[in-house]
Amino acid sequence: MLNRRAALAAMATAASLALTLTACGQNSEGGSDAKGGDAKGGTIGIAMPTKSSERWIADGKNVEKNLQAKGYKTKLVYGEDDPDTQVSQIENLITQGVKGLIVAAIDNKSLNNVLQEAADAKIPVIAYDRLILGTKNVDYYASFDNEKVGKLQGQYIVDQLGLSKGKKGPFNLELFAGSNDDNNTKYFFGGAMSVLQPYIDKKQLVVRSGQTALNKVTTLRWDGTTAQKRMEDILTSSYKSGRVDAVLSPYDGISIGILSALKSDGYGSGSKALPVITGQDAELASVKSIISGQQTQTVYKDTRQLAKVAATMVDDVLKGKKPQVNDTKTYDNGSKVVPAYLLQPVSVDKSNYKQVLVDGGYYTESELK
Repeated sequence: MLNRRAALAAMATAASLALTLTACGQNSEGGSDAKGGDAKGGTIGIAMPTKSSERWIADGKNVEKNLQAKGYKTKLVYGEDDPDTQVSQIENLITQGVKGLIVAAIDNKSLNNVLQEAADAKIPVIAYDRLILGTKNVDYYASFDNEKVGKLQGQYIVDQLGLSKGKKGPFNLELFAGSNDDNNTKYFFGGAMSVLQPYIDKKQLVVRSGQTALNKVTTLRWDGTTAQKRMEDILTSSYKSGRVDAVLSPYDGISIGILSALKSDGYGSGSKALPVITGQDAELASVKSIISGQQTQTVYKDTRQLAKVAATMVDDVLKGKKPQVNDTKTYDNGSKVVPAYLLQPVSVDKSNYKQVLVDGGYYTESELK
């Protein structure tokens, strides 16, 4: 696991180096529709996936806060996990004359036509956390090192089971992945499997369900109830005897669903200990679950910093500046390699949540009680 204080400090330093904040513009209408024009006081459209996750609510607020500090007006919309709704919302933002778009896609392949409309109107587009596929009309991508997220989850399982210290197992592992229409899913899963697969090959980790291929383990819309049902089916079909020792979960909402299925099967009571369960996003309910000894780990991504990166990117483009990026090779969306700025994720569990989340100002002590 990462040295927590060092990791947090490094993340903050990286973010500060990435962000040369420009002076705030005046809050007045006007500016050019063209990239590189004077867009001070213009409106930026922000399209987020859903309000069903506290993470996306916080992202939306943080992006608005950063843009408004730069002198922009904002229009924030949530698509409630319906791709058609998000397309319609973006069309409306274009019609309303926004100067730029920051989009966290619900379906990464559904936006091609509407983003062509944005390009025709000379509106720059920043893909936010989720890469938009199949279109050249994405200017920049702001996200985290998504493969590293998976590697942190996989390594945490290996370490907690003692495999990295010479234990041979075998241990029973089940695998969950994110939504099949989210480009990040393959990076999260690929990163985790780069760590776990060697132990699976040596039969030190055994996936009793046999469900190991990505297309067998995805969870549409990252839905916790869908994950709960699948975990219940796995327990019924593959664990009439024996027990689950670890579950790779890519996201806290999925982890909560998995936990519900496990607890209904008697895990967490008597001698049937809960397995190691990973997660992502450090959502409040899951951090409380970690503190209480249920979910084991989450991967923290400081979305306050991500919001700063995205706001600075669109501001730079509108002012004719080239945004700072640190990855120009990885994120090929099928039409172009989208230049990206990637922030660093941090593994969090019961041993370090105070140093990372409380000392870092993400949560207060009272919020976690």
